[in-house]
Amino acid sequence: MTAQLSARPVEPTAQAWRADPYSDAVRTGRGPLFLRRSDGWLLPLDVERWCAEADAADDTVLARCEGPVLDIGCGPGRLVAALARLGQPALGVDVTPAAVARTVRTGGSALCRSVFDPLPSEGRWGTVLLIDGNIGIGGDPGALLRRAARLAAPGGTLLVEAATVDVDERVEVHVEDGNGGRGAPFPWARLGPRALRTEAADAGWTRAVTWHAAGRAFVQLWR
Repeated sequence: MTAQLSARPVEPTAQAWRADPYSDAVRTGRGPLFLRRSDGWLLPLDVERWCAEADAADDTVLARCEGPVLDIGCGPGRLVAALARLGQPALGVDVTPAAVARTVRTGGSALCRSVFDPLPSEGRWGTVLLIDGNIGIGGDPGALLRRAARLAAPGGTLLVEAATVDVDERVEVHVEDGNGGRGAPFPWARLGPRALRTEAADAGWTRAVTWHAAGRAFVQLWR
């Protein structure tokens, strides 16, 4: 499947992720890259890990995937490509053309589209993924979790990577490379496992299991 562009106007968050320096980092597979909050706080983004093959922590996610898998914010596509190698039907969606192109080059299928755009097979995905902090997309976790519930099949699951600390914040950030390159500001969110479980219950996800691997935190949710 080749990348496709949505006809919908590009939202501010999508514009930010399509801009340099994020696109440059995805093309080269190298950082440094950060999210910077308005108060100066920096969150390092692990570009090298994202552009590598799935690691042992990722394998704990892949082992929980059932049915066709939708990877929201797939980035360079390591999980989509890994699922393809396992013979598992999977589709990535990402707003960054460079990320979609890299996903396709590594053997995955991906669309250049926002999760809030119309997507294929809505309501029929066995597993939906929000990994690498993608619960932050749009800065409104409740809206994102409700959207994921509409995408998943009845009885389907959502696998989310949470922050490793108990945090619940909605902030404005921008991407920067530490060398003077920076993108436009956009809304973002970070949730630890406890806050994520609360938001998920309000969004209609009925059960949650949390686990940790290689210093990362994950939550599996069921409809």
